[in-house]
Amino acid sequence: MTGAEEISCEKFFGGLQKKYTVFSKELSLKTEINFYLPPKAVAGGKCPVIYYISGMTCDVDIHVQRAGYQRYASELNLIIVSPDTSPRGAGVDGEEGERNLGTGAGFYLDATEEKWKKHYRMYSYVVEELPEIVKAAIPQADLDKVGIIGHSMGGHGALSIYLKNPDKYKSCSVLAPILNPINSPLCQKPFTSYLGSDKSTWGQYDCSEILKNISEESFKLLRPILIDMGTMDKYLIGGELLPEPFLEIAKKRGLDLNYRMQDGYYHAYGLVSTFMGEHLEHHANLLSSI
Repeated sequence: MTGAEEISCEKFFGGLQKKYTVFSKELSLKTEINFYLPPKAVAGGKCPVIYYISGMTCDVDIHVQRAGYQRYASELNLIIVSPDTSPRGAGVDGEEGERNLGTGAGFYLDATEEKWKKHYRMYSYVVEELPEIVKAAIPQADLDKVGIIGHSMGGHGALSIYLKNPDKYKSCSVLAPILNPINSPLCQKPFTSYLGSDKSTWGQYDCSEILKNISEESFKLLRPILIDMGTMDKYLIGGELLPEPFLEIAKKRGLDLNYRMQDGYYHAYGLVSTFMGEHLEHHANLLSSI
């Protein structure tokens, strides 16, 4: 990772919404990151960090405009860090033109197939490299108090990352997540393209499989998880989000889970912006107890 360069800054609710560009060693190219600094951080105070990871087809800026987190982050003194959803401009044949593969659809995994594996390493970028970027660029970040939140494809990413790393992340919440991607019609092509046809390798990025196989030692580190789904979500109705396996495993294992069905809500930013305040309160409450 080379030094981050600030390329924009705008004031929101007394805090600052900043965008940086940085060369990522994991992605082998330049990428953009958005940071929201609440007033306390702007004044130099330490604040907890929430990683917000977005959904399929989103770019690095859509959530800044539509998720509505700045007001709540300002009030709760939370730094929000938002990476892109995939590498951009990698030059991989086939990365443009399909909504669920390539640009905008990195699925927060490390590709192993030759065609994709150099650049499509979103799991290692988010989990290993991004905290180092934050540490260098935002000295106000309290990296002992870190949570992760995601929407849709980013919900799959956030929850799978959390379940695999409960020692690194102290809070997690997701909205409209893909909860069983190895069986989701939406994920068959990207998972095959990135990871190959051997489905036994896919489970390491599947929330349901991770929860089923998590060790007792790691399970004990998990803290309460909040999930919101909309009853009018066409991807839920169409059998692409597949919450049932996850909910069954969660019940068997005794996971502390608040799973909420929100009446009348669809899949996108109506759901996200409406319940963002409650999600960030969930994080703030858990992180304040550390």
